[in-house]
Amino acid sequence: MSTIAKTAGNAVRNSGRSSNRPKRQFQDNVQVRNNGKPPHLITLADLSPNQIRTLIQNALAMKYIYKNVSPRALISTLDRRTIGLLFSKRSTRTRVASESSIQALGGHPMFLGKDDIQLGVNETLQDSAIVIGSMTDGIMARVGPHSDIETLAKYSPVPIINALSDLYHPTQILADIMALHEHYSPKPEPPQPAEGEGSHTSILKYFQSSIDPLESLKGKKVAWVGDSNNISNELLVTLPRLGMEFSLAAPKGYDKVDERVWKRVTEAGTESLVKLTNSPSEALENADVVVTDTWISMGQEEEKVQRLKAFEGYQITNKMVTEAKAKENWKFMHCLPRKQEEVDDEVFYGPRSLVFPEAENRKWTIMACFE
Repeated sequence: MSTIAKTAGNAVRNSGRSSNRPKRQFQDNVQVRNNGKPPHLITLADLSPNQIRTLIQNALAMKYIYKNVSPRALISTLDRRTIGLLFSKRSTRTRVASESSIQALGGHPMFLGKDDIQLGVNETLQDSAIVIGSMTDGIMARVGPHSDIETLAKYSPVPIINALSDLYHPTQILADIMALHEHYSPKPEPPQPAEGEGSHTSILKYFQSSIDPLESLKGKKVAWVGDSNNISNELLVTLPRLGMEFSLAAPKGYDKVDERVWKRVTEAGTESLVKLTNSPSEALENADVVVTDTWISMGQEEEKVQRLKAFEGYQITNKMVTEAKAKENWKFMHCLPRKQEEVDDEVFYGPRSLVFPEAENRKWTIMACFE
């Protein structure tokens, strides 16, 4: 490995400090909660705001180095390590982000689609978790029922990252937070390196010691208009803990918040920062950020006609949001893929939209999780 790569990598691990304490503390905290088991990422509700901050700082640093210095400057933290990508659902952003991130860190991504292995055919999830975990160094899993992620985490001897379940989607929300930080905070200009210090070390120290990706978001209001789903669930258990307001508008019959999710909200004591309503205009009032998602997820195709009728009046348009008295400079986000009925072209492709920076940040935040 080159001296430059070693310098940059050591700075990532040391987080600009004199020891490995920040990263080790992050891992130890998770392992304590998991009774000594490998540290898993099941939902951001399991992480403290400081741990979320650290992940975003690392993602920002790796993105800056990759784009402004050299991809080769990233240390190969996954050198000679194999990460199993266990995907039981189709994926574009998550698959591209995870495979390219593992490769950038020197590891080997092994894609295991539902048609590639015996999972769910001749072998139980428990057995698969034990076997795959015994031959790989980590597993990123995109599943249907959240119970599948819980089973993997229970039996896997290696860390599990939830790439999506029907209850939570933590890596998506990390990308959302990063995109919002980049929008609300000026692009950083790392200082010149000190004498005898490489530019890579200086850049990483700067992100770890001087950039607070959560501070710029405190007090912001995010309004969700659409179906209550795994994305809104993850926002619900995360944003209020970062000092943000979160409002959710969904039609009757589609507005139920899973009791497991609401329990996390009450445990965190953030109910006062949450508003649940059936009125889009009520949710959008004074919003800084407007978010929606598909109304018809994979597996719900037979409900299309019924759902389109139920969500009439929920399409995001400039007129709709302006009349609801959102902030004048409101921004729009969507995790993709997008359908016309959810948001019109004027918003989706317009100057308010952050959807493509949001999508790209899937790579950098997933890279930070793997690192």
